[in-house]
Parts: sequence; structure tokens; C-alpha cells
Amino acid sequence: MDIKPTPPAGHLTISQPVPSQVAEIARYHAGEEFRTLRYTAVTCDPDEFMQKGYTLRQYNYQRHTEIAIAVTLYNEDEKALLRTIRSLMKTVSDLCNRNRSKIWGGEGWQKVTVCLIADGREKCHPRVLSVLGLMGLYQEHLLVPTVNGEPVTAHIFEYTTQVCVDDNFEVQPNEGYAPVQFIFCLKENNQKKINSHRWFFNAFGPLLCPNICLLLDVGTKPFSGAIYHLWKAFDRDPHLGGACGEVCAELGKFGAGLLNVLVGAQNFEYKMSNILDKPTESVFGYISVLPGAFSAYRYSAIQGRPLEMYFRGELLKYNTSSKVTASTANMYLAEDRILCFELLTKTQQRWSLKYVKSAKAETDVPKHITEFITQRRRWLNGSFFAMVYALSGAHRILQSSHSIPRKILLVIQFVYNAISLIFSWFALSSFYLTFYFLGGPSQSNPAANSGMVDPFFGYGDVVFQMLQQLYIGSLVLTFVVSLGNRPKGSNYAYLFCFLIFTFLMMVMLYLTGFAIFQSLPKYDGSVASLPSLLGQPVFRDILIAVGSSYGLFILSSLLYFEVTHIIGSMLQYILLLPCFTNILMVYAFCNIHDVTWGTKGESSSPIKHEPAADAAGLEAAAASESDMDVSQTRNGIDAEFDAAVAHLRAGPNNRERPGADEALTIRDLKTLQEDYFRRFRSNVVLLWIASNWLLVLVLTNPKWSTVFYQTLGVRATPEFNPYLKFLFYVFAGMGIFRFCGCVIYLVLFMIGL
Repeated sequence: MDIKPTPPAGHLTISQPVPSQVAEIARYHAGEEFRTLRYTAVTCDPDEFMQKGYTLRQYNYQRHTEIAIAVTLYNEDEKALLRTIRSLMKTVSDLCNRNRSKIWGGEGWQKVTVCLIADGREKCHPRVLSVLGLMGLYQEHLLVPTVNGEPVTAHIFEYTTQVCVDDNFEVQPNEGYAPVQFIFCLKENNQKKINSHRWFFNAFGPLLCPNICLLLDVGTKPFSGAIYHLWKAFDRDPHLGGACGEVCAELGKFGAGLLNVLVGAQNFEYKMSNILDKPTESVFGYISVLPGAFSAYRYSAIQGRPLEMYFRGELLKYNTSSKVTASTANMYLAEDRILCFELLTKTQQRWSLKYVKSAKAETDVPKHITEFITQRRRWLNGSFFAMVYALSGAHRILQSSHSIPRKILLVIQFVYNAISLIFSWFALSSFYLTFYFLGGPSQSNPAANSGMVDPFFGYGDVVFQMLQQLYIGSLVLTFVVSLGNRPKGSNYAYLFCFLIFTFLMMVMLYLTGFAIFQSLPKYDGSVASLPSLLGQPVFRDILIAVGSSYGLFILSSLLYFEVTHIIGSMLQYILLLPCFTNILMVYAFCNIHDVTWGTKGESSSPIKHEPAADAAGLEAAAASESDMDVSQTRNGIDAEFDAAVAHLRAGPNNRERPGADEALTIRDLKTLQEDYFRRFRSNVVLLWIASNWLLVLVLTNPKWSTVFYQTLGVRATPEFNPYLKFLFYVFAGMGIFRFCGCVIYLVLFMIGL
């Protein structure tokens, strides 16, 4: 095989035969894309890819790309990769079977391109590379470190495969699978996921010119028809700029994952977000975040400022000469939120964002406490500062071309988001005050002052003091272990805190049920006595609180004909609810100086993939622009294929897990910048603690609370706690707001809008 540098001279592009085991079972034998693997060694930045003269097969074949799919890899194993690839191959086959479509049909596979982008050659799992080798997408001997003395930034492999790998690592014929155009981009260095997206959007995008860009994480499995339904939403609405589907938690066979309380809680959280939150936001036309694990954008819509702002986070340089603030750095932990906001407010445009209920995908969720805490640290900090950014720039809606009614709806949504942001700031004190007023001392407990029996059989004050100290002690412990410690380094401490707060939630559920039970004897079952029952402050307030949360959960789920999560996951979510506030938020704020991603596998050591022995010869051939026979013999290529099969069947080796080697602090920061980020963290934590502590101090002190309520013109009585009632009614209002949104979305969905 000849090396023929492409213009400008010096580019290294090689076409190499695929293993005979792959070629023999392919249905399509004609065409270079089925017989050879195309390798390109790229030496430039992704923004310069097209300008430097690099090309892709789709560009050379002058094919129209309707959907380009970006699948980002890090150090995930081969099981996660196969779960995603199999689903994508079935999706392409389904599109080819839609013969009545004007876009799709028998040759529809030519309009779909799948881009696998691995974030770092030394981070990529060796077993993943072996699987890709079995599919004809990778040959290790082609890798070169430099071209013409310039270091290689990315290794690009192009092949249209027709085979899939089963669980026994057998290469299967394409029964049920259409050909799939793959681009495997193996980045030389680890530069984070946002850089992988820059390769997709800025390097491959201008050459592919796709209509729709779909973003997936390895491990996410789109269900049958999911990608088609997402594409169809864009096809129906020319003003749709972005969309997402329902992301479900992977529960394993027969829902075995629900036995893990943490997985069950996340499953319920995901489900309710897809029933209440996403539909409500879709009605307004602005979804605050399209999840990177499964979302789609119109390529033409995100050009310009949206993508520029999206990639600005990658360009932040943490040194003393930069003007990057800690809030900006945290904001870009949720860069997908920035992209959504910039798309919505694009000047003189009226792009909307939509939730597509019929598009479902399954993704793996953290199964261990330490992974869960690390993931939520990035989510919470990123979403908090991204929301502040969006609210501060809400006036830019006026510069868009949205209609007047749409702008009014968006203003309402921004007001709702502002209220949610304020309550999230005071969530720590609000949860403690609910615990305090629900089971506190008699002088502040409305239930105790309404003639009810002591729920602790005469030892109420003593028991509550013990529970109160347990609550405060666990909270202090959480703060201590969150300051400067990795979750893995304090695993048992966090486990202890999870258990304590779960126990306290069980006590709160008992107190709530006991208060309701004590109110029932005063109701004789007649309609006439119903007003008197509802007139009891304790019963009415508890009914409002329970009904506006758990009641709406159940009612909205029934409307959507989804109840399995209510039966199998609701209890886990309720029990872990205080952990979400008292542990996850504390860890997030205490580590606000940490702007790394905290990727899985961070403690492992990276694996060195040495370049091939003939790399120098390949480089020399490219430099001299002369033809040179560098291809291995067919036996050699087949031997590499057999070695990959043997590697996979030998089973995983713990040493093969490439580590993120993610430092929890940025090592190359100068002392001054480190001090700034940590000082910012200290200031935010102190402000957060002070504001929440002051609220608790005022409302739990009888004299101070009386003065506080009198200042507001509110009269507090033993049976009437103004703050608790305020919380109940605000949360009820927010719950009804979301419920109305989900109902409107369901109506619009049923009539096809």
C-alpha cells in the first residue's frame, strides 16, 4: 500500500487493508471504504483541520450527512462501548428500513456518520481498542508519534463497517445491520470532553456539514427509534435549535440495579425530571440543560456565538496573568447549559429547545457513594453558576426574534428559575428547620401544642435533643471531610453520614405520619366534618406539603402511564433526600475551588501505548513525499486481529484500566492563582453558612423569631409557624407550576405538537 501525502504536501494518510476475518463476512465488497481502513495522522489544532487541507471520506465522496453522531470516550471499558455501538448500528438499520421516508431508505446509511472520539491515547482502555480492531476500525501498527517533526495531535481512522462484536467477542455478519460510517479519532493527549466536542464541531463539522448533530456518551444506549424521533422533531419544526430525549438509569436485568439504594434514588430522580421538569421547560421553549449524554442540535443554529461561548471554557488558562474568575471557571463545568442559553438568546434568531418524550436512552449511573459525590460536585457547582449567568443575561431575550407571547413565557420561566435558585441557596437551613419544627421542643412544635400525644411517649424533648445533636454532628463531620479531602479518601466517613441522614429521614417520616394519624380521630367520616379537619393547621399544612411533593409525583406519573419507578424507586429517593442536601451540596460548595471534571478512574495509573516500530519509516515516507511499501502482509494484519481476540477473551485485567490521573487541584497553577481560587471557596462557604445559620438562629429562638415575625407583620401562635407555612406553600406553588407544565406538554404531545 502506498503512502500518498495529501495537499498540502507532508500530510500522512494511509489506506490499509482490513483483516480478512472482517472483509470475508461483509455484504458490500465493492468500494474502498469496505475494503480498506483509512488512517490520517493530524498535526494541527481541530480549528485548523479543514484549513490545513485534511479531508474525510464523506467529503471526498461528496455525501450529504443528515445526522452526525459524536460519541465521546475516556477510560470506559469495552462493555460500555459495545452497548452504545450495537444500539447505533441497529438505529442505522432502522433508518434504512424506512422506505416511505423522503430522507431515509435503503441507502440511508450514507447520511449517518458516527464519530468516536477518544480523549487521550494513554487513557483509552486497551480492551476498547481491541474491540475496535475487531470491527476493522483500528490498527495499532499505523500509529506514528510525529510527521515532519511535528507532534501528532490526533490519529483518525475511517472505515465503513458491516460487522458487530458479540458478548463472546465473535465478529458477527451484518444480519440486521446496515453499513455504518465510522470515524475513530484517537487524540494523542487527554484534553477533556469539551476538546473532544471541538474536534467534532470544528474539525469534522465543516467537512461533514450535517443537518443534525447528536451527542452521546459511551455507555449510553439509545432505544429503538430514539434517534429517529429526535431527528423528526427537527424535521417538523424549522425553528427547533436543540432537543433531548428521556435519559433513564440503567437498572440491569429484571431491574436488579434497584437493589442498590443509590441507583434506585437516581432512577426516581431521573424519571421525575423527565415527567415534571423537562416537559415544563419544553412548553416554555427553553430547556436549561440538554444532557450531554443524549442530546441533539441543529448544526446551523449553533454556529457563531453559541459554539464560541461553549468552547470558551476550554480556553481558560489558570495562571496569574489570566482574568478568569472562579465563578466563570465553575460555570464552564456545565458548559452545555451555556450552549443552551446562548442558542435561545441568539441575536435576531428565534431558536427554541424541546424535550422529545418518545426518544429514550439508557445510561449507567454511579453505583458507589464516592463516584456519586464526585459527579454531583461538578453538576451542582456548574449548574449554580451557569444559572446565575443565565439570569444575569436574561435581558438578551429582548434582542432575539422570539414572538411577544414567547418572550412573556420566557420571562415567567426566568422568574421561576430565580426563585428555585434562591431556595437552593437556603436548602440547607430549610431542611434543618423542617426537621426542627416537625419534631422539636414543645414550645416551637405546632403539633405538640395542638393537643397531640407525644410521638416519643413522653420523652419527646430528650429524644429530640439527641437527634438534634446527631444531625448537627453529622453535618459538621460532612463539612470537615469535604474540605480538602477526596471522597475516596473519606469513604467510611461519607458512608456514616449517609446512614445517619437516612435514619433521620425515617424519623421525619414517622413524625409526619404520626401527626396525620393524630388528626384523623377528629374526623368522623362525614362530609360535614371535612371542613373542620382541613381547618386544623397541622393537618392542613402537612397535607399541602405531602400532596405538593409526593402526591404530585404519583399523579403526574399516572398521567404519563409510568408507575414502575413509583413502586420500585420512590422509597429509596425519599430516604436519601436529606443526603442530597446535607452531603452533596456541602461537598460541592466546599470544593468550589476545584474546577476539574473528577472523571471516573481517577486514581488509576495510565497505560503507555508505545508507537509502532515502523513509525520512523512511515514518518520518513511522508516527509520525503515518496511512495513506499509500508503495509504489513495480509498474514500480519490477520495476526494482529487474532491477538485482539485473544486479548479480549483472556478477560479484563485491573492494570488495563487507564486512569484519569485527574489532580483535584490544577498542578500548574501558580501560588497566587491557587490562593485566589481557595480564597473564593472560603468566601462562598462562609457566606453560605452565615446566611443559612442566621436564618436558623432567628427562627429557632422564640424571642428573636417573635421580633422577626412582628417586623414582617405576621403573628405567630403555638399552632401557626409562619416560616414552615411559607415553605409549604411556596413548594406547593412550585410543584403545581411544574404539574401544570407537564399536563400542557402531555396535551400538546397527544395532538402532535
